[in-house]
Amino acid sequence: MTETAEQGVSRTRILADLTPLRSSPDYRRLWFGNTVSWIGQGMTALAVSLQVYDITGSAFSVGLIGLCSLVPLVLLGLYSGAVADTVDRRKLGLFSATGSFLLSLVLAVVTFAGVEHLGLLYAVVALQAVCFALNSPARSSMIARLLPAEQLPAANALSAMTSTTGGLAGPMLGGLIVGWWGYRAAYTVDAVTFTASLYAMWRLPSMLPDRADGEKGAKRASVLDGLRFLGTRPNLRMTFFSDLSAMVLAHPRALFPVVAVVWFGGDAKTTGLLVAAPALGALLGSVFSGWLGRVRRHGLAVLIAVACWGGAIAVFGLTRQLWPGLVLLALAGCADSISMVFRNTMLQAAVPDDMRGRLQGVFIVVVAGGPRLGDLVAGSVADLTSPTVAVTGGGIACVLVVCLLGLRWRGFARYDARDPQP
Repeated sequence: MTETAEQGVSRTRILADLTPLRSSPDYRRLWFGNTVSWIGQGMTALAVSLQVYDITGSAFSVGLIGLCSLVPLVLLGLYSGAVADTVDRRKLGLFSATGSFLLSLVLAVVTFAGVEHLGLLYAVVALQAVCFALNSPARSSMIARLLPAEQLPAANALSAMTSTTGGLAGPMLGGLIVGWWGYRAAYTVDAVTFTASLYAMWRLPSMLPDRADGEKGAKRASVLDGLRFLGTRPNLRMTFFSDLSAMVLAHPRALFPVVAVVWFGGDAKTTGLLVAAPALGALLGSVFSGWLGRVRRHGLAVLIAVACWGGAIAVFGLTRQLWPGLVLLALAGCADSISMVFRNTMLQAAVPDDMRGRLQGVFIVVVAGGPRLGDLVAGSVADLTSPTVAVTGGGIACVLVVCLLGLRWRGFARYDARDPQP
């Protein structure tokens, strides 16, 4: 092998594995459509926040946007997973994506018409969350049908890249577009970009759930059956327990405005840096994820990644210099990205196809509700003690809890991707 070829292989092993994009045209279209639509939705999320503040001048009114989005996700998460295990997932994904497209179009039309109605904005945000709750389990369940099991870690790393890119680039582009051309332009761009997701869904083959008895679709899936299945599968339960230990015990996001001023002597710009650092770390973790496909002990990798998250957060609570603090938050974000890749892979590889939607529904509830509960815990502990105790104590508690979980369910650390057992 020539030196150039060896360097190419080395880079391939370090950088994100693009094999899923090369091997499956359906997955490639789906990934591209999701990436473009995530950026568009990030633009709209910022534009709605800015417009609500322009209308009301109230930070509380802006905060209600998060509640309008959270409630449908939590309430519909489990049910939407059951729907995805009952109907053709392609049709469900196409239906929900069409709903999101039409809602973005509504925002553009009413803004062009000069209508500024707070209730309408809240309603659109809530309906967008409904569409996302329906779309996410269907879309996630499709991936294991489009790709072989050995490509799932790479595919999930690419999905993490999509979400973090949308979370970073979307708001930045949204701010620029709103500043230059106004809200109508941001909403219009979002509606146009959503057509990529619609096209990708349209081109997919039929995705009726495969049932254990060999039948396709038809049988109505039960939410309770999904929860019973989860209750008897320790490895799958551990994917949720480990994530909750990180998000509930060691999630300092709610304290960033406080620590930006008290610890670092900064302002709103400093808060923005603190918020962006974990997302940037997650993006870098996705970009340099080529080595993840060679890891077989997915459960052990999740435990280590969550412990690294908690450790980085604990040390962050002790630093009083901004740049080391940002590096620690970026390391935490990178660890979270790695944990997410392997947790998603286990949910896709170790779950029967007719249960994947319901498990992805549980995933939505945990991902949506866990960080909000973590905000409450961090804020409450900081008020009762201090921000340092809340952040460092939370990080230490996360490490201890995930270690105890690993000792309690030792089989999780032995989980082997070559023989995925739920």
